[in-house]
Amino acid sequence: MVDLGAIRDNVADLRARVGAAQVMAVVKADGYGHGLVPSARAAVAGGATWIGTAFLEEALALRAAGIDQRVLAWLYTPSDDLAPGIASDVDLGVYSVAELERVVAAAESLGRTARVQLKVDTGLSRGGCTLADWPELVEAATKAQATGAIDVSGVWSHLATAEDGPRHSTNREQKALFADALRHSAELQPEVRHLANSAALLTDPDTHYDLVRAGAAIYGLQPAPAFGDFGLRPAMSLRTHVALTKRVAAGSGVSYRHRYSTSSETTLALVPLGYGDGVPRNATNAVPLQIKAKRYTVAGAVAMDQLVLDVGDDDVRAGDEVLLFGASGPSALEWAEATGTIDYEIVTRVGARVPRTYVGEL
Repeated sequence: MVDLGAIRDNVADLRARVGAAQVMAVVKADGYGHGLVPSARAAVAGGATWIGTAFLEEALALRAAGIDQRVLAWLYTPSDDLAPGIASDVDLGVYSVAELERVVAAAESLGRTARVQLKVDTGLSRGGCTLADWPELVEAATKAQATGAIDVSGVWSHLATAEDGPRHSTNREQKALFADALRHSAELQPEVRHLANSAALLTDPDTHYDLVRAGAAIYGLQPAPAFGDFGLRPAMSLRTHVALTKRVAAGSGVSYRHRYSTSSETTLALVPLGYGDGVPRNATNAVPLQIKAKRYTVAGAVAMDQLVLDVGDDDVRAGDEVLLFGASGPSALEWAEATGTIDYEIVTRVGARVPRTYVGEL
C-alpha cells in the first residue's frame, strides 16, 4: 500500500525547510518502487515544481501521463534517441562535450532549442564532467547557447557523503569545488544551480542554492539516519496474508539447507512473498515481520516466492494479515540494518508482481 498523502505532505514539509529554493521530486526507479506517475502527481500536489528521473523513458512516461512540470532526465547512452526528450520539453543532463554535441545535433534536427543542465563531478567520480574538462565543456556550451541550439537551464553536482552531515571533510571539499565550478560557468547564467540531495537538504542549508533534489525523503525514508527521521511519514507499507499454518515437531528443519531448526513443537506460518518480490534473500533469520501487533523473525532461508515464520503457540491462522514493513510495524530502515543495506533499496526492490494499492487524498 502506498499513501500518496504521505508523499504530498513530505514534499510540503521539505518545501517549507528550504526557503526560496525550489524542490525537485526524484521519481526514478518507478518512484523508488512507489509508482512513477502517482508519486510524481503527489509530489506536485505537495509543491514540487520540478521532477527528476534517471532515464529519458521515465521522463517521457510522465509527459504521456499529462505531467507538465519541468522534468530533468540525466542518464542516457550514445544509442538513445534524444529527440523525443527535446520535443517533449525535457531538460537533459550533460556530462561531456560529446554528449553536448549529440544534444545539439538532435535539437538542430528538430529545429528546436534543447534545455540542458551541465553536471560537474566534484568528487563522486560517477556521472558528470571532471574538473579538468569543465572549462572545455563550459566553452562549448557557451558557443552552442549563443547559436540558440541549447539553453543551459542548470548547473549541478552530487554529493558522495551527504548522510554524514556538513562537517564531513568530503562534503566541505565538494561544496568548495562546486562553488568554484559555478564561478567559472557564471557567464552561462543558468536558471537553477543545485547540489543538495535529500540528506543535504535536511542537514546542510549551505547546499540549497536555487533547487534541491529530494528523492528518499519524499517517500518518508531516512537519508541521514544519524540525524533522526525529521518527522517524515513512510509512504509504503508492504502487507500480505498468511497462506498456511501447521504444527511441526521439535528439531524440524525449515526451508532450504535447514538454516533454521525448531527448538520445540511449534507452529510455522507460511508467508507468500520471497526474493522474487523483493524480500532480500539475506533476510534469512534476520528481519522482523508483524502479525497481530507481534513481531516474528524470518525463520530459515527466504525462497523465491515465500518465507516462513515460527510463531510458537500463538493464535496465528491462515488469512491473518502480515505486515512486513511500514507504518505501525517494522520499518524499512530496520530491514535495511538487518540485511546490511539502506532503506532506499528495501522499498525500491519490491517487485512488479506485488500490486500497489494507493490511498490518501490529493
